[in-house]
Amino acid sequence: MSASSIARRIAPILAAALIAALAGGTPARADQGFRHWVASFRVVALAHGVSRSTFDRAFRNVTEPDPEVLEKSRAQPEFNAPVWNYFDNRVQEQSIADGKKMAAKWRPWLDRIEQRYGVSRYVLLAIWSMESNYGETLKNDKVMRNVIRSLATLGYGSERYSSFARKQLLAALKILQRGDIDERHLTGSWAGAMGQTQFIPTSYEIYGVDMDGNGRRDIWTSVPDALATTANLLARNGWQTGKTWGYEVKLPAGRKFPAGFESLDKWAALGVTRANGKDFPRGSDRATLRLPEGRDGPVFLMLKNFFVIKKYNNADRYALAVGLLADQIAGYGGLVQDWDRPFVKLSFDERRELQKRLLALGYYDGKIDGRIGDGSRDAIRAFQAQAGLSQDGNPSQKVLSSLRQR
Repeated sequence: MSASSIARRIAPILAAALIAALAGGTPARADQGFRHWVASFRVVALAHGVSRSTFDRAFRNVTEPDPEVLEKSRAQPEFNAPVWNYFDNRVQEQSIADGKKMAAKWRPWLDRIEQRYGVSRYVLLAIWSMESNYGETLKNDKVMRNVIRSLATLGYGSERYSSFARKQLLAALKILQRGDIDERHLTGSWAGAMGQTQFIPTSYEIYGVDMDGNGRRDIWTSVPDALATTANLLARNGWQTGKTWGYEVKLPAGRKFPAGFESLDKWAALGVTRANGKDFPRGSDRATLRLPEGRDGPVFLMLKNFFVIKKYNNADRYALAVGLLADQIAGYGGLVQDWDRPFVKLSFDERRELQKRLLALGYYDGKIDGRIGDGSRDAIRAFQAQAGLSQDGNPSQKVLSSLRQR
């Protein structure tokens, strides 16, 4: 047997072994196992009303699992990230300025959406920013993935997400079958969240809206559809029109406070005041206390709309970031009591400068986006080690000043 013949025969075996190694499957059998899983799921899908033609069209080019999806599914969230880092990356000068531009650009549609659903346009804009950077993320082919392949990969290869993925995959196939989007443009995150405002397929089925009236609920390319779909979710989960999500407050020293909901009048009687010195506009509104950093950071009274935002993403940090960003897009001021950072904060432009200087010195190879993630923090630590600074990874004025001297 010639060397070329041997190479031709072992190449498929090596490729399958590589896929198996990346996906965590049985060596040399991963893609075969995946094809078997797809065939068995086809039976399930057809039994749930998905047509043969829809299924076969959706899986036409889905022949193997996506190893990057499995890698991301195994990653553990960084629960111990400082609270200030989360908010500095999301509620910052660029996202606020872009939100104001989008408010002007889409004003006629926002007028209609707000009139129909009663949800604050600024909250919708803040969610749009949080979920896809006002749609910019959808242009990044390294981030956006084939939803069918991603969900099939999770259904096949992730014990943790298998049940979720199978349910979402059925919903995604029905989206294709209805013709809201074609298979080439059915893209989303590694976990199948889709469109400008990142809806999982089952939520899309429940809340999807054809706001622009073209016969399709297109949350990928139609901004009106995406924002109206978001407004529909919030409205149907109890959004209170004309009311805020919460207030930044100050607490009197040396007192304990109730853990549940009380009227704002009751909170005021306990000595709790708004941080900006203004009165609570509706004393009968009920709120509960939240201290994300204890008494050393900003403190809030949260109203019902805060918890409605959590129906979109069930995390206090997320809902608070949406509320704070929405307020600043609307033209209200920022926090009175800033986060308890152990350093002097950089502006958004200064964080971009820091990344550029780290890149020029070979410490950093990521995007120059002003957002300080793991890559930026690792680069800062590497520079700090070389410069003889404390290796805390914080984007501080001290680090930037040292970089400017290089």
